[in-house]
Amino acid sequence: MSVFDVASIIFLFAALVSLANERFIKLPRSIALLLASLLVSLAIVAAGHIAPTFWFPQAYRQRVEHANLPHTLLDGMLALLLFAATWHADIKGLRREGRLVFVLATIGVLIATGVFAFGFWLLANLFGTPVPLPWCFLLGAILAPTDAVAVDVLLKRVALPAGLRDIIAGESLFNDGAAVVMFLAAVALIGGESGVIGNGRLLSALAIECAGGAAIGAVAGYAARLLVEHSEDEIVRLTLSIALALATYRIALQFHVSGPIAVVVAGLVMVNARPQTSRQIAWRPHLATFWSLVDDLVNTLLFLLMGAEIFNLDFTAFTQVVVFAAIPLAILSRLVSIAVPVGFSRADWPEKARMVSTLTWVGLRGAVSIALVLTIPEGPYGPTLAATCYVVVIFTIVVQGLSTPAVLSRLYKGNVPGSAGGHASDHDAVPEAGGHAKPS
Repeated sequence: MSVFDVASIIFLFAALVSLANERFIKLPRSIALLLASLLVSLAIVAAGHIAPTFWFPQAYRQRVEHANLPHTLLDGMLALLLFAATWHADIKGLRREGRLVFVLATIGVLIATGVFAFGFWLLANLFGTPVPLPWCFLLGAILAPTDAVAVDVLLKRVALPAGLRDIIAGESLFNDGAAVVMFLAAVALIGGESGVIGNGRLLSALAIECAGGAAIGAVAGYAARLLVEHSEDEIVRLTLSIALALATYRIALQFHVSGPIAVVVAGLVMVNARPQTSRQIAWRPHLATFWSLVDDLVNTLLFLLMGAEIFNLDFTAFTQVVVFAAIPLAILSRLVSIAVPVGFSRADWPEKARMVSTLTWVGLRGAVSIALVLTIPEGPYGPTLAATCYVVVIFTIVVQGLSTPAVLSRLYKGNVPGSAGGHASDHDAVPEAGGHAKPS
């Protein structure tokens, strides 16, 4: 099969699953696509064992392996998805909650990595499948960041206090940079390098990665904004926006700074560089519609590829108890990483408790974690780490994602609408992050 044959099959499959889900199942479409892709992949694996001479399982496996998912996600899809997410980000909300967003996206990632690493190390030894601490740190860095794509899909379906929504969206947009720094530090430790941790080296690397990416993104975004405003051709504007998303990401990587942060800042600056003018009003809706379509299409491919990538896993690793024990550990590490920063906020204690509970439960992991775990160094612990990552990612997306409306309704005593989704209106008696309930 050619690449175009595979693409046609993927989009046909996505269309059929989406239609069936819309008519009968009514799950969030991304979750339905992920589950369907997992089921099909497992069925193909089973067919390959039952009928080894059947050609389709082998051809499908080869196409999945040749897709080079880690680089496809990290070098292409992630840039497009992060840039698309900036088009419906609330810049005023991000500024208002900027301090907490920054702490969660940096210090919070470090805390989550450390808590998970030491916890997984203890569990692995407890269950008789010991994993060295550097490998545990590697897995902790992989599972620390929340996924902007999965979180964005979730936020479209639930109502949240405006401030809390801004915190969740902002953290998921910016925490990839810190996670990648931790990931690379863990890889260096596994490779025998010394001096990557200690004497402030990790914090300085994190600062350079984030500040450098933000600087490149700001310059590129402002330049693109000027060019877009001086063009009267919609196609030229679309081309400029695509070039901004992809080129900014690649330029940042060439300078060894954060590509995700660069592309997020570039998008935010391009859209919000100056106050609205009649010229901006003329071009922004067209680009917003285009990037909404890009977001939907790439999102579809992303969740299908995540399900198909199960071919690269060692199924014997799923028999280890520690793989499934990592689920509550991942929730605990997320809880601690949220509770520490929020504990210093000015909100009252009941509101802090609701914020911590909400931020913990909506901390979905996704494509970035899958892409990172597929790039880990070869070694005897790779299958365990990969299986653990997949179990945690699927649990957070499916179980936490589907149960979020019920959890929020319970946390806010029914004031947050359930599965209907949408933003909380000004008349909803839901407290702002760090504030109090609005009078109805």
